[in-house]
Amino acid sequence: MSPVSPSGVRVRAGGARRSLLVASATLCSLAVTAPAALAAPSPTTSPTATPPAQMSTLGGARLGMPGTQVNLAPGVPVLPKGLTARSWIVSDAESGQVLAAHNAHWALPPASTLKMLFADTVLPRFPKDTRYRVAPADLKGVGDGSSVVGVKAGGTYSVRDLWLGVFLKSGNDAVHVLSAMNGGVKQTVQDMQEHAEELQALDTRVVSPDGYDAPEQVSSAYDLTLFARSGLQKKDFRDYCSTVSARFGGKEIRNTNRLLSGDSDVPVYRGIAGVKNGNTTHAGATFTGVAERGGKVLLVTVMNPEKHEHNEVYKETAKLFDWGFQAVGKVNPVGELVPPRSAAPAGASAGASPRQSPGTGGAPGAKAAASAPTVSGAGGAGTALAIAGGLLVLLGGGVFLVNRRWPLPDLMRRRSRP
Repeated sequence: MSPVSPSGVRVRAGGARRSLLVASATLCSLAVTAPAALAAPSPTTSPTATPPAQMSTLGGARLGMPGTQVNLAPGVPVLPKGLTARSWIVSDAESGQVLAAHNAHWALPPASTLKMLFADTVLPRFPKDTRYRVAPADLKGVGDGSSVVGVKAGGTYSVRDLWLGVFLKSGNDAVHVLSAMNGGVKQTVQDMQEHAEELQALDTRVVSPDGYDAPEQVSSAYDLTLFARSGLQKKDFRDYCSTVSARFGGKEIRNTNRLLSGDSDVPVYRGIAGVKNGNTTHAGATFTGVAERGGKVLLVTVMNPEKHEHNEVYKETAKLFDWGFQAVGKVNPVGELVPPRSAAPAGASAGASPRQSPGTGGAPGAKAAASAPTVSGAGGAGTALAIAGGLLVLLGGGVFLVNRRWPLPDLMRRRSRP
């Protein structure tokens, strides 16, 4: 398989210095106690046009307020016109500052953007060259009308191929196979919920690992941004979410993230580097993206634009990216992205609401793998692997340190496109 990935990010001649992708800084907020979160209202998968009056205040009091939150001042550009999404957030991926937000903690159906949490939870557990033979039972439970990449019962696939199916085609069939390797859908949902709580993504309730509409399954723009920020610390995650096209089962598959792959009415966004899109009946269109310009890395999440035009979620995301790159360094933040529980300063409030309990995060019960075996069968007990991914990531002891100078993955080099 020979992935091809996007133009739009610089590399100096001779490889002396690549442009830099996402990094969580040594969070300047580590010395600041994380604000306590209000308990979020009981969520529903039947969204209304009105956000709840009371939302979580995790990351800052203003993030719990309904409506648009931004500190406009002389020299700060005005927000773009035509934003119709029920919820959105613009943040600096390195500092964690939230530059502007709109109903950031509104718990809404996430659609396939929830696969970012799935990947951040499960991806480190299996070496990418492990091969797995799919049993018919592995594909049971894939929802009607699901997006699929074309996994066949009886076929043998590498873990790498399955992850490409998840990120490029949003394949629910690939998600279910990886879940079977992880001990089954029920176990995977539990692992995802625990990891969400470790990340302090407290608006999120996981019911299905693939984001398929399910009663009570919700997340928020704030939480989806936390998932992306955590996932982007893993090299394989960055590589997969930045891949434009690849081969799967003898055919080419192309990334459905239109800011990455382009479309007739949406050009490839300059500097885009991932992350994940989604679309279901209840969720509408959802998207989280990461982009880099001029040494600044921004994350934007948009949920359910009410304007139902073709590719509207990408158009509104592009507008918010444009605003963010003009505003970063000029606008005072309205909040922050919090670190994981295990990285919170000693004595700081983790911001948990009464319904949450701390999760273990990472890979509960995982064992290190010494090789990349072929496994088969339904619900196979795959061997877990804790992958450092070439990054300096220290979680624990009150420290959340990440190498700020993450190199862009090789896949992100500028390349000409057809």
